[in-house]
Amino acid sequence: VYLDTAGKKIVVSGAGACALAKLRLLVRTDAEIIVAGDEPVHEVEEFARTGRISLLSQPLSMSTVEGAILVYAANDDAERDSGVASMARAAGVPVLVVDNLQDSDFITPAIVDRDPVTVAIGTEGAAPVLARKIKADIEEMLPQQLGPLARLGKAFRPFVTRLPFGRTRREFWSRYYFDQGPKAIDVGEWAVDHVLHNLLNDVANEKPQPGHVHFVGAGPGDPELLTLKARKLLHEADVVIHDRLVPGAILELARREALIIEVGKTPFGPSWRQEDINVLLQEHGASAQVVRLKSGDSGIFGRLDEETEALRAAGIAYSVVPGITSAAAAAAALKVSLTRRARNSELRIITGHEAEGFSEQDWRSLAAPGAVAAIYMGKAAAKFLQGRLLMHGAGAETPVTIVENASRPDQHILPGTLLNLPERLKGIEGPAVLMLGLSPAEVQAVDLQEAK
Repeated sequence: VYLDTAGKKIVVSGAGACALAKLRLLVRTDAEIIVAGDEPVHEVEEFARTGRISLLSQPLSMSTVEGAILVYAANDDAERDSGVASMARAAGVPVLVVDNLQDSDFITPAIVDRDPVTVAIGTEGAAPVLARKIKADIEEMLPQQLGPLARLGKAFRPFVTRLPFGRTRREFWSRYYFDQGPKAIDVGEWAVDHVLHNLLNDVANEKPQPGHVHFVGAGPGDPELLTLKARKLLHEADVVIHDRLVPGAILELARREALIIEVGKTPFGPSWRQEDINVLLQEHGASAQVVRLKSGDSGIFGRLDEETEALRAAGIAYSVVPGITSAAAAAAALKVSLTRRARNSELRIITGHEAEGFSEQDWRSLAAPGAVAAIYMGKAAAKFLQGRLLMHGAGAETPVTIVENASRPDQHILPGTLLNLPERLKGIEGPAVLMLGLSPAEVQAVDLQEAK
């Protein structure tokens, strides 16, 4: 929690080593700090001598607690701390009982201080040692001059209001904090002030950047399978237009100020028309940085060509960032390869969204021993798939593994055969890939042992 403590009263009950750990943090604020406790340690006495705290020798009273914004019970004595907590709650003031998470109303996190930049690290009181380690790592990441840079930038913010809100202002601050500012701070604060004014004029006089649409493959659902480029573009986007299957954990990587628009298509349910999606891309892509986020890879059953054609017709620039497709994620879940010497020299990726599309397949080669195919959106067409393959000579025991929600926490793998495929699909609610010709590695190992 970030509180404005300037001029506000914070009360600490206790003046020993237990209280000192909290006071070392509190004296760095502009709060009015009152400490009540007998037998203060030397450093607490020094805080009082230099006027950083007011030290009371008498026990804590209700009149002292009233009007405070926080109370710390730090007597290292359970009975006394319990009495302080009761007094604080009676006065309506949040209380922290040191080393007693259950009886505390808030937690003081570990702090990395680059005033006015602060990073708070909390573990809900579970692992203070871990919080200290994270703090040490972050302190190494953040240079000491970051604080002066942020302080000078904060003072300059009123001047930046002359720039349009949004991308132009972000461009100004990005160039200040990550390029020109750090170079100038080594010379002196006067040099930083000079850089700020020159940079403001440069950005104000630059022509607005044209819009751009980035088609980004979001992968099968695991945020850790996003490419580095995908993460970077998400963080920079003004607008994110995403499919229904893109999970919230990936959308959380976008800036909070970004406009997030779902253009979901639900099988046999309410869906956005493709024509409306095209118009949406044209409207936002004309002037904004847009990420068109598609599940898996944009170029595999993602209607990429239709959307890029609409952008070309409108004269809007675009780029394509590939993503991990569900077939690759499903094979990884099975711990097998999609191709194998002496088994299959080709791989088919097929959509079963419309059963009529299957009629164009080379069913004889798909039914051949060793053939491998990944079938997307094939739940509704499973019986059609089964019939065509059996009709063209596929064995009833041909392996077909169902991988539901590939790569996600609720991933589900159902090994089976072509003969029982429709029955095994009953109850499958999430997106599923049918892996024709593949079994999980463990099943393959058992089959091989039985064959021997």
